[in-house]
Amino acid sequence: MHFTSERRLDDGVLEREFILGDVPGILWTPASASVSAPAPLILLGHPPLGLRKMYPRLAGRARHSAADGFAAATIELPGSGDRPRWAAAEQARADLRRAMEAGEPVDDEIIDALVLPLVEKSVPEWQAALDALLSLPEIDGPVGYSGGVISIGIRLAVVEPRISAAVLFAGSLVPAAMFEEARQVTIPLHVLLQWDDEGNDRQAALDLFDALGSKEKTLHANMGGHTGVPQFAGDAAARFFARHLK
Repeated sequence: MHFTSERRLDDGVLEREFILGDVPGILWTPASASVSAPAPLILLGHPPLGLRKMYPRLAGRARHSAADGFAAATIELPGSGDRPRWAAAEQARADLRRAMEAGEPVDDEIIDALVLPLVEKSVPEWQAALDALLSLPEIDGPVGYSGGVISIGIRLAVVEPRISAAVLFAGSLVPAAMFEEARQVTIPLHVLLQWDDEGNDRQAALDLFDALGSKEKTLHANMGGHTGVPQFAGDAAARFFARHLK
């Protein structure tokens, strides 16, 4: 991990951009974190829109986490931002747009082509980032995962034993194969669902929640579209992490 920039935000949070191999990322560390008092870590997932576009929302989530004593980190997803274009993903996105604009159902072939390769490529990168982040003296476990593409969160919850709890956003297309993986999840889960999400199949989101194998799982459904998550829902997610990561 090579840090490429560093700045102290007005609330004392230390923001550092980094490169890990060819993967860019950002780490936010609370002012309270130190070698003698390392901070637990939350990995911030996000949709494949690029870190620059997602930065305001990610930084807001990170600073909220830092206020509760957590470090937070994110990485650029494959094919997004300044990373090399990914022809298969571009084609899958084009097929998705075409189906949605025509008012046609989005079939399993499109969903699989869009999501499964992203999961396969990005999860090992998240794990490599976790290796590097936990080697820093001011950061320690336990680790949480929050938001982003729900299929990535499910895969990480299954294969990464260092992740102790996760907040998942039910707002992205889910391949049928991920339902079987969902049954293998055992960590505590806090799932957010926007009831009127224009890009989300509500019934599929409910079916996925039902499939998740965790004994402790909570579904928080709120009225409104994809970007209308109310503040109190975020506060409930923060309390969830405070219970399970401290």
